[in-house]
Amino acid sequence: MTLLNLILLAVAVGVFLKLRSVLGRRTGHEPPPYDPYSVDKRADNDKVVTLPTRNRDTPPARDRVIDAAGDPFAAPAVAYRWRGIADEGSALAGKLDQIANLDRYFDGNEFLSGARAAYEMIVTAFAAGDRDTLKPLLSSDVYKSFEGAIADREQKGLTVEQNFIGIGKAKIADASTSATRIRLTVSFKSELTSCTKNADGVVLEGDPVTIREVTDVWTFERDAKSRDPNWFLVATGAVAD
Repeated sequence: MTLLNLILLAVAVGVFLKLRSVLGRRTGHEPPPYDPYSVDKRADNDKVVTLPTRNRDTPPARDRVIDAAGDPFAAPAVAYRWRGIADEGSALAGKLDQIANLDRYFDGNEFLSGARAAYEMIVTAFAAGDRDTLKPLLSSDVYKSFEGAIADREQKGLTVEQNFIGIGKAKIADASTSATRIRLTVSFKSELTSCTKNADGVVLEGDPVTIREVTDVWTFERDAKSRDPNWFLVATGAVAD
């Protein structure tokens, strides 16, 4: 029995040393230690989205020559700011650019909308002799001229009978800057009926029925550095068609 025990013990020691020589070494192919907080991405392969491989014959999207509207990498198209007001590259467009440099809030379409409203107010107020409406819309020189004409009519007992029909077209004809002052000349084409009557109601000039088309060329001005956003009429001219 003693000899048998010695043989078994020798075999056990041999097996232990053999296992230790194998299990005790690192080969570099051992799996990482288990982390209970990690997610095994291989456990749910049906939910993994595979990114498409790039075709080597197809250039990257940003290198393609395609329409800018469909290219996410293309710079956004910049709309021409004076469209409908001045032709691109024209002298007038350059002058409007100078105005925009002085007044970054300047908008050509908004200006024309306000100019149309001011035109109708001034024409109507002048015919009616309404000084209160005219004064805040006109420069001092133009107001003196208008007020003088109104006073002359009143002194002679004359009245103007006018029916303003509307403005057919208004466009910026010219623009200029001087220091901080901005000037814009607008051409208006309007339709109206107008006549001048004496104290007895006799028509001395014009026609109360016939519609006339009148072209007026007016110049508006404002100080770009002023907090007052209003424009003032500084010059007038008219040509009857």
